[in-house]
Amino acid sequence: MVRMFSADEARSLMPSIIGDAGELIAARADLAEIAFDRQSAGASALGGIPEIKALEARIEEIVSAWTEQGIEVKGIAPVLVDFPAVLDGVSVRLCWIEGETALGWYHRTDLGFPGRRPLP
Repeated sequence: MVRMFSADEARSLMPSIIGDAGELIAARADLAEIAFDRQSAGASALGGIPEIKALEARIEEIVSAWTEQGIEVKGIAPVLVDFPAVLDGVSVRLCWIEGETALGWYHRTDLGFPGRRPLP
């Protein structure tokens, strides 16, 4: 069953989401750097397989924690999450993307990201 969020409920989760997203973004960047360095130079100052596995596990842990709360994770590069909701009787997703400082957008469920509008 899909959890439905009010705008206030979703906004109350944003400090945690933004903090976790910062950690995910750092892990994502480290993974990219390790992969590039290992491919181009054969090794990375950031580590090897154990560090890659730890970073991947941390990303999965963050994503899993969000989905367990009923948050829909649409992407991790960039980080994009949706909160299922109903506005004026219409099924919508309250939408936050990496770089935004607050939850301020929504889109109809059937339109997706291109249908984003500012929250009333």
